[in-house]
Amino acid sequence: MSGLLAEQRTPQVSVVLPVRNAAHTIDECLDSIVRQTYERFEVIIIDDGSTDDSLRKIRHWCDRDRRIRYYQQPFLGLVPALNKGLALAKGKYIARMDADDIMLQNRLHAQVEFLNHHPHIVLVATQVELFPKNRVTPAYQEYIGWQNQCLTSRDIADEIYVESPVAHPTVMMRREACLMLGGYRQGDFPEDYDLWLRMISHGMRLAKLPQVLLKWRDYSHRTSRVDNRYHKQKFDELRAKHLARDPRIHSQRPLVLWGAGRKTRKRVALSGIKPALWVDVDTKKIGKCYQGARVEHFSWLRDQSSQSVKPFVLSYVNNHGVRELIAKELQRCGFHRGDDYLMVG
Repeated sequence: MSGLLAEQRTPQVSVVLPVRNAAHTIDECLDSIVRQTYERFEVIIIDDGSTDDSLRKIRHWCDRDRRIRYYQQPFLGLVPALNKGLALAKGKYIARMDADDIMLQNRLHAQVEFLNHHPHIVLVATQVELFPKNRVTPAYQEYIGWQNQCLTSRDIADEIYVESPVAHPTVMMRREACLMLGGYRQGDFPEDYDLWLRMISHGMRLAKLPQVLLKWRDYSHRTSRVDNRYHKQKFDELRAKHLARDPRIHSQRPLVLWGAGRKTRKRVALSGIKPALWVDVDTKKIGKCYQGARVEHFSWLRDQSSQSVKPFVLSYVNNHGVRELIAKELQRCGFHRGDDYLMVG
């Protein structure tokens, strides 16, 4: 009986929560965690050298709820804090949370139930709602609209080269899968996007619940807006490295790139990919050659669905509205996402 009781006391979920000068939001964040309908969790707070009132507030919460523990470290940055949390975690599942966001009450329960019933999935995220509404930019709302539609494992795998298809603080993942990949990597790139790309390249499956279970705070000085590791160029460089290793790019099928503009060619160069052909809508580019490959009008693709070997298409046009139009055109031409084409951000 004592073994059963010990098992019941062991947290199944470890909420890893790095904190750096979050005194103005930490109370609201922790309150949302302790109000969860699911109770078999621990909260591991890594205080990353805070210089404000964060630590006093954290200690107060630890006194109130024994499931909350905190550890201090000098300011080392987010990745060391995340990996320390992983090393200290006792749970089978790791739930990520940021100190400025808010969980909805059923978040942990819904994710645990999903992972328990889907053993082939290593990570499940949730949809998000941005707040406060008066600070959300149209561009960021458009990104969230796209991200909230990436639900299935196939959606996420096929859209992984567009942008990060999951919001980091919504994630719950199997601890052993994350540790198998060496945890988070330190480098001049977004650490969360890097982990999702590595998971998918290793054949791991990610999914997302079709429910908003986290309120994601948006503000001008959030890390993803001010840290150089999250600038667009860093995303371009990271995805290019993974895309260059994708086996679909190295099949025997001719590789066609949609978009022959100068900015696109620079992004293609990051991956070292050599196309057999370019397609574009700009009549000024038709007939020109770049990297030894000719530019054709995109209508050229319409005759390819009947060929015994269809080309594989990478579309580098990253405007959200135009991207959807290109996907529809490719589908009309008989191309299937993931099997015959991929979108690249």
